[in-house]
Amino acid sequence: MYETVTIIGGGLAGCEAAWQLAKRDIPVVLWEMKPEKKTPAHHSDLFGELVCSNSLRSDQLENAVGLLKEELRRLDSLILRCADEHRVAAGGALAVDRVAFSQAITDAIRNHPNITVREGEVTQVPAEGQVIVASGPLTSDALAQSIAQHFPDSGYLHFYDAAAPLVTFESIDMDSAWFASRYDKGTADYINCPLSQEEYLAFWKELREAQEAPVHGFEDKNVFEGCMPVEVMARRGEQTLCFGPLKPRGLPDPKTGKEPYAVVQLRRDNAMGSVYNLVGFQTHLTWPEQKRVFSMIPALKHAEFLRYGVMHRNTYLNSPKLLDRYYRVKGDERLMFAGQITGVEGYVESTASGCLAALELARRIEGKPPIDFPQETAIGALALYISHEGVENFQPMNVNFGIMPPLGYRVKGKRNKNAALSQRALEALDGLDWR
Repeated sequence: MYETVTIIGGGLAGCEAAWQLAKRDIPVVLWEMKPEKKTPAHHSDLFGELVCSNSLRSDQLENAVGLLKEELRRLDSLILRCADEHRVAAGGALAVDRVAFSQAITDAIRNHPNITVREGEVTQVPAEGQVIVASGPLTSDALAQSIAQHFPDSGYLHFYDAAAPLVTFESIDMDSAWFASRYDKGTADYINCPLSQEEYLAFWKELREAQEAPVHGFEDKNVFEGCMPVEVMARRGEQTLCFGPLKPRGLPDPKTGKEPYAVVQLRRDNAMGSVYNLVGFQTHLTWPEQKRVFSMIPALKHAEFLRYGVMHRNTYLNSPKLLDRYYRVKGDERLMFAGQITGVEGYVESTASGCLAALELARRIEGKPPIDFPQETAIGALALYISHEGVENFQPMNVNFGIMPPLGYRVKGKRNKNAALSQRALEALDGLDWR
């Protein structure tokens, strides 16, 4: 019988790590603080709850996150299996029915004979045994303090991000909106809500001046660019939103055949299509202000909000100083971290870190040499990014082709180059002995 591994956190990284270990007959105790304790961003008792968005982003190999998903599929990822089984239409993106997705993960984890689930808050980093801390960006105050004490003088960091609101489909004025994907790519999975120049400027003015909910310590400079509150973007300039979430390019209005001045996109949030997410509308405005300002969008003038946006703290490590390429603590290899607390940004990236950490830990427990996923793979490049000591002013990072080595030869066209990078990555992955 192998030594039991303790995993803290039932999010995507923790569940993926537990699954990878358990299927190799390594016993796991998985701690999850829900339902005993929740953060403002938690809404269910299920594992693998998606907070910011239902979208797992692009599913195409010409995109780095699409490559990462394909690598995870080939590594027999539980999270990707559940996502594929419960996907909903979203053009070229992988989006899921959030409840069905989380339920499938929860059932797989709770029913595995090698996984013991324990409910309750872990307030201290365990001092002994093999441990993976996957407590996520919403790490509780007590555990965050214990982690900080474990790394004195490390530059332990934190930042903030926000979740977008949800509206019911039946409350959307479809006379003022239409279904389409940008540039007609994929199927028509998004609801597009146009604004004229006059409507946009009125909306922008109110959004910029709307009242924010009090969040202690929040400053614009602490906002991660990939999850920036929409009101923060509005304050950066009149046209910032038109080049961001309200970009009208590739979305001609079927009534006029012309692109509107601005377009708000809504993305399906469940399989039935009864709930939609305001794409790019992460916010920490007060709830009454969200209702007032977002209802200025013509198609949402009578919108029923099922959930308003919320602001929550994200916590992450100064990983280049603290972790190695296996997500192990330098100098204390029994202790590992996974998920967004390591500085990987995004649901798929969190899953990948949990997968890699577990695979490497399993090899160590089994007495086998490490796998050493190369930088040519997306999963390897991400691990090497967060552990590379040459990174200055370390910030959370989504997977991207820029952290992978160049091809070494010229390929015409960005999509063709990215496809070649993906092909190289998958060939490298297939050549590894990871089982």
